[in-house]
Amino acid sequence: MEQATSTGTLLIVLVLLIATHVGLWKLFEKAGRKGWEAIIPFYNAYILLKLTGRPLWWYILLLIPIINVIVGIGLITDLAKSFGKFSFWQHIAVVVIPFIVLPLWGFDENTKYLGASATEDFKKAHPFKKTATREWADAILFAVVAATLIRSFLLEAYTIPTGSMEKSLLIGDFLFVSKVNYGGRVPMTPVAFPFAHHTMPFFNTKAYWDGLELKYRRVPGFEKIERNDVVVFNYPEGDTVVLETQAEASYYQLVRQLGRDAVRSNPNFTITERPVDKRENYIKRCLAIAGDTLKIVNAQVFVNGKAAENPGEGQKSYYVKSDGTDFNQQVLLDMNISATQATADEYYFNMTGKEAAEIKGWSNVKEVRQIIKLPGDFDPSVFPFNPNFKWNQDNFGPLVVPKKGWTVNLDATTIPLYKRAIQVYENNKVEEKDGKLYINGKLANTYTFKMDYYWMMGDNRDNSLDSRFWGFVPEDHIVGKALFIWLSLDENKSFLSKIRWNRLFKGIH
Repeated sequence: MEQATSTGTLLIVLVLLIATHVGLWKLFEKAGRKGWEAIIPFYNAYILLKLTGRPLWWYILLLIPIINVIVGIGLITDLAKSFGKFSFWQHIAVVVIPFIVLPLWGFDENTKYLGASATEDFKKAHPFKKTATREWADAILFAVVAATLIRSFLLEAYTIPTGSMEKSLLIGDFLFVSKVNYGGRVPMTPVAFPFAHHTMPFFNTKAYWDGLELKYRRVPGFEKIERNDVVVFNYPEGDTVVLETQAEASYYQLVRQLGRDAVRSNPNFTITERPVDKRENYIKRCLAIAGDTLKIVNAQVFVNGKAAENPGEGQKSYYVKSDGTDFNQQVLLDMNISATQATADEYYFNMTGKEAAEIKGWSNVKEVRQIIKLPGDFDPSVFPFNPNFKWNQDNFGPLVVPKKGWTVNLDATTIPLYKRAIQVYENNKVEEKDGKLYINGKLANTYTFKMDYYWMMGDNRDNSLDSRFWGFVPEDHIVGKALFIWLSLDENKSFLSKIRWNRLFKGIH
């Protein structure tokens, strides 16, 4: 099914490209050039510069990622003007549907080449004064295109909605996330409403059209993902979503709890599928990169046999026993510690190791103990959701994070770990029979991965939905690197006191 969809998309793109270049061929001939010049990559851009009258040094701009898109839009619009097409909608059409308008103009006998539209002589010979409405429309269109390109390839603002990264990142932190560091990902679902992610505000409808999906591509970046980087990525289990429960439980969590048939047949559930770049954005810390072996022993993460650095502001759950006197709630609030009272003298605190050491010294505290699940205590909500793996969130692994080009032997111990990556993330038809895996109809004893994968975890270890609960993050899901906090608001306070002044422009480490 996936193969058929990919082939269909490729054919559509091929037809659109052919139509566009047929139109360019005819227009080039009308301008006194050879038609074949329109289909030669790079050379055709040089000819366009000559036909429109733009300086030849613009060619350098066409080689610079992101800038080349803006320049290309300007150049194709100039070409339209050179053939007497001056209206706003004609310019929109040549950018959005060139595969339609370029052939129409190319075969239209009344459409003729008037000259290089960017030259002063052309402007004098063919004066065209824009109305105030047209000026505003052009300005808004340019702003939307520029902002979209900046968000896609340079920098984008995000907010922290949950406490999974506390206290490294707090609810109400507003971040700038760099797309440049790892390389901007080319939009995989290019036909989408600007500034909306997957859902249109107010209308609650799709903000994109999934009839055209492009293959994963990324422009070159400045660096590769490193261990301990704070990364924004698309939620891997967000490919299928139950709209009514997506804030509380994923589709796959419901399937594991209730069964697939029960979820699919529930009349109260609206189930939708989302392409990779339209899945929910998550932010976590990368604990292991492609090729690493990860293991968790008594809540301590080990990577390649060495204890991983624990985030200084990372939180864990602690059992706290008092002498029966109440804690000062304002002090706990000021320390941003969430506390749950179990009995008259027993509490559960979520806090950092430094705070635990401080509270242990309080006069009314008798005991402080980190809560850790025992080895072998199987948790069915933990990846790979298989009772043969006696894993939980505090005692987990070992497992190898897949790396591009790495070949894994497929057997009863590896199939549960890597089946989803092979089937869903790498688009293979997978069937499991009698403990054996059939990939694309053929018995497979090994599999070689096509992408790099990563292991992401929240700093708030006992309150984080992360890789321990859904597995690996494929490289095509990576959005960008979190750089710094530009604003932070405390929802529990009011007016100017809402602003956490000490967090403004704080770097993320």
